[in-house]
Amino acid sequence: MTAQLTEPAARAWQADPYADALRAGQGPLYLRRHDGWLLPLEVERWCAEPDAADETVLARCTGPVLDIGCGPGRLVAALAGLGRTALGVDVTPEAVTRTVRAGGSALCRSVFDPLPREGGWATVLLIDGNIGIGGDPAALLRRAAELTAPGGSLLVEVATADVDERVEVHVEDGAGGRGASFWWARLGTRALCAEAKAAGWAPYDTWQEAGRLFVHLIH
Repeated sequence: MTAQLTEPAARAWQADPYADALRAGQGPLYLRRHDGWLLPLEVERWCAEPDAADETVLARCTGPVLDIGCGPGRLVAALAGLGRTALGVDVTPEAVTRTVRAGGSALCRSVFDPLPREGGWATVLLIDGNIGIGGDPAALLRRAAELTAPGGSLLVEVATADVDERVEVHVEDGAGGRGASFWWARLGTRALCAEAKAAGWAPYDTWQEAGRLFVHLIH
């Protein structure tokens, strides 16, 4: 996977339904598969303060933190508020704007583009299903390994179901607005750990909070 291959997905996430939802701080917003399968996106939660599940992620962050697909930046802003070094990366300009407005630091670019401190991040985050970015978890996990310092951590939010799928989807708002199609992935714990091992990651811990499921990997 290269930065070039992620460009269609980047354009999709910059489409009006997603940007408009972030601007408003609320949905409805969905990922829809061509066969009609629908996944509600939790825009209100993303735009709110960190919840109890997020706090468990923040408590596991050590050293400089990189949040891949930071969205409106609740985790980056929370870490900044604690005096921690944290950077968000997102392909959506509105997401970066909201992150900065909330007090965090963020760059508008793909994770596959050159990034600051490559190989020096102590903790890398793939939260809110962001293991799905690009529809190629193996490539994303390899890229995360390039970004993480030796002995560093990758904290991944996974699907609560035992799922392993790559699907073509688009963003829609339920009122006729829709973005371009792009590839996305959904992984449960077992599938993630299999992909992670091949990319040089070792499982360290798993935990659940408020109906969400997380895996801690070590580089």
